[in-house]
Amino acid sequence: MSLRLVVWDIDGTIVDSRKVIQNAMTAAFENFGLTPPEYDRTRQIVGLGLEDGCRILAPEGMSDRDVAALAEAYKNAFVAHRTQNPDFREPLYDGAVELLEALANQNCLMAVATGKSRRGVEAVFGMHDLGRYFDTVWCADDGPGKPNPFMVTESMKAVGVEPEQTVMVGDAIHDIHMGRSAGVVTHGVSWGFGEAHELECAEAHHIHHEMDSLSDALLTFARVEA
Repeated sequence: MSLRLVVWDIDGTIVDSRKVIQNAMTAAFENFGLTPPEYDRTRQIVGLGLEDGCRILAPEGMSDRDVAALAEAYKNAFVAHRTQNPDFREPLYDGAVELLEALANQNCLMAVATGKSRRGVEAVFGMHDLGRYFDTVWCADDGPGKPNPFMVTESMKAVGVEPEQTVMVGDAIHDIHMGRSAGVVTHGVSWGFGEAHELECAEAHHIHHEMDSLSDALLTFARVEA
């Protein structure tokens, strides 16, 4: 069997983090005495580097120093939500673990390419015991963020595969742009932060509205013989 690699986004693809991300962004803006962005604006920056996203959401003319401080306030708010609330959960989407397990049983290689920090990835992995499924993990702390192809190309290098042996799965246009820039087939999912028409405009090769559809496509990909 030829090696196959599935590169996964986390937020909005595997983990339903919509509520906690919006809550943390609201807290960060309120900490600065600013009007928080509406969810529809916040969702469009998820997946980008945090400072890049905060710069888009911040009032026009905000200094780089203040944007960096706003991003730090977001990180602090997110950690506070996670550590100070005993009921805190970033729930998994239904069927996500079952799909990861099925791909692992097919000896499919898997990678993470996420805008989360390393600390954030470890927190999610610890909460849901996901780390065992992934052969390599790339995050915001490692180099250029989405839509730069860095995380996908480094994932391929880490496990020794070529673009034709790789697919990218994500919910946002930034995931699609990253995957296409790396020369891999892209699978967009419409249950997270991105909307179906946005994924279509970003030229996702495939768009899935249900986990079953994604599962069928990825398991077929994993079973293809050399």
